[in-house]
Formats: sequence, C-alpha cells, structure tokens
Amino acid sequence: MKLVNWGIIGLGAVALEFAKGFNLVNNAKLLGIASKNSVKLNQFKEEFNIVNNYCFDEYQELLKNNEIDIIYIALPTFLHHNWMIKCLENKKNFLVEKPAVINSSEIIDIKNNYYNQNIFLSEAFMYIYHPQIKKVFEIINSGEIGRLISMESNFGKDILTRKNFFGFKRRKKLNLNNRLYNKEMGGGAILDLGCYPVSFSTLIASLVSSIDYDKVQVFDKKKEIGSTGVDLDSYASLRFENGFTSKISASFTKNLGKQTKILGDKGQLVIEDTWTGQSKKIFIKKNKENKIINIDSNQNIYSYEIQNLSQCILDKKIKPDYPGLTIDDTIGNMKIIDKWIA
Repeated sequence: MKLVNWGIIGLGAVALEFAKGFNLVNNAKLLGIASKNSVKLNQFKEEFNIVNNYCFDEYQELLKNNEIDIIYIALPTFLHHNWMIKCLENKKNFLVEKPAVINSSEIIDIKNNYYNQNIFLSEAFMYIYHPQIKKVFEIINSGEIGRLISMESNFGKDILTRKNFFGFKRRKKLNLNNRLYNKEMGGGAILDLGCYPVSFSTLIASLVSSIDYDKVQVFDKKKEIGSTGVDLDSYASLRFENGFTSKISASFTKNLGKQTKILGDKGQLVIEDTWTGQSKKIFIKKNKENKIINIDSNQNIYSYEIQNLSQCILDKKIKPDYPGLTIDDTIGNMKIIDKWIA
C-alpha cells in the first residue's frame, strides 16, 4: 500500500502529539521534519526515527523535498500566513494548525492571491475526525433529539493561577514572550481556544441549513483583557440566519471544561469532552429518560486526522472529506472570531 509522506515544520508540543499519531495509521508516514531549534530537531529525529537526510534546520528545505506529499504547519499562529503562501508557491499540500490565521483578512488574502485549487489544504481541528463527532452527527440526523434549537460549547482551563509557598493562590504575571499572551503572535483565549467552539457551532448550525457567515450575529460579548492586551476570559452568543443559536466561551482563567450541550425540541445531547474525546461517552437526555452511548476509540486523536487526510491525498482529492474544513469554512469561522474579538 502506498504511504503518504508527511513533513512537519515547527516542532512544539502540538507537533509532538501529532507525530505520535503516525504510530497508529496504515496509510501515512512521518518522513521529514524542520526546526530552527537544534535540540528539538534532534529529539524528534531520535524519537520518531527520522533519517538525517530528512531533518532540516530551514523550513524551505523541507518544502523543496519532492518526496514529501503534505506539510503540517505547526508554527505559532502569526507565522502561518507566510508559510501557507510558501507551501502554495512550492505546490505543496498542507495542513495548518488551528487557528489558521490571526484574522480573516489573512485567509482572504490567501484565497484571493495565492490559492491554487489543485493544492490540498485544510485547517487542523483534530476533534472533528474523532469517532464521537461522527456519532453526534448520526444522532442528530436520525431525529432522536428533534429539531435543533441551540447549543452551548466551552473550552477553558485556569492556566494563570498558581499557589505560593504558603498555599495562597495568586495569578501569574503575563509574559510577552509567551505566544499565548502576545497579541502580535496571535495570543488570547479566543484565538487559542475559542476557535474550537466557533468551528463546532458552525458545523452543528449547518445541519439545520446552509450558513451565510456574513450574517452570523455575535452578541452578549463579555471579555477580561489582560495586561498585555489579549483576552483571558471570553464569552459570546451566536445567532445564525436559520434561527439556531450558540453560547460559546473560552478561558485561560477558569476551568470551564470541554463540554458541549446541543438542544433539540425532543431532547438534549451532551458531549463531556468535545475536543480530545477522552471521556468516550455521549449522553442523551429526553424527558426522564437518560441514555449513555459509549464510543469505541483507543487511538491517539491525531491518528484519526492523519488517516482521514492521508486518504484524501491518496484519492487525489483537493478538499478534505466532510466535516473537514475547506478554505471557505476557515474564512467563515475567522469572520465570526473577528467579531468576537472586536
């Protein structure tokens, strides 16, 4: 069986988890890596048995390698726009880590000035390839919870509070060198975490009817802005033209969890861990009847994404299979994020 050869540029924490996913797929191989950090480059080389000839300290060299079928751009967000352009100029398929860009103007620029319809590209939301999301769609489409009315989706963890020597809690000082707290680098809870509930809200709303992203209303916005100018705790509501609504939240200061509740006129569906699928359970609540659906999943969540997208490459598709995000989906979601951040 032919394998799809992947390359990764940027070898941070997410790239490490992504790379582990190759151990559980049968149609793809991690062939090449690139990093300006020699320590990370050597660590990846040793852990994943990457041959010397496919280890580069310049990103461009990996893009030029003809044996690489697709690039995973795992760099900080503010570098995505430039390296997406580089991939397109080198006629290289790519998957870009979420959020794909800092604002909608960057991804619109990609589509208007650089987009090549023969190049496969997508934004990396690993959760949408997990079996539990497929099951959620099946339940909704079966009509079990009835006509969709609204949803609530959260993603938040307190990463700023720490205990001192005496056990008293205090908030960490924000460090501008940390991408999460640097506005120019694409920091803030909305961009880093809020992009998840935004993307899932549009996926669920599209099950009601097609979406006009320009007509999505973003209201009831509440934000806490930190000392470096990025949002640390953010809430909003979305109203779609088809009448569907969604309450969304993202936080660096509160343990909001990863839960999503989807309400229909016949019942409610609850996903305890929407983004990593670790709970492996979906709850359906109808009147006094409660049902638990167990999800059969033992893989690294990234392996589902790698397997799915690699098959698209093997099948010579230029867009990911549903519910994978196309460039137009990313543009639409970023327009909503822009309104939330504003």
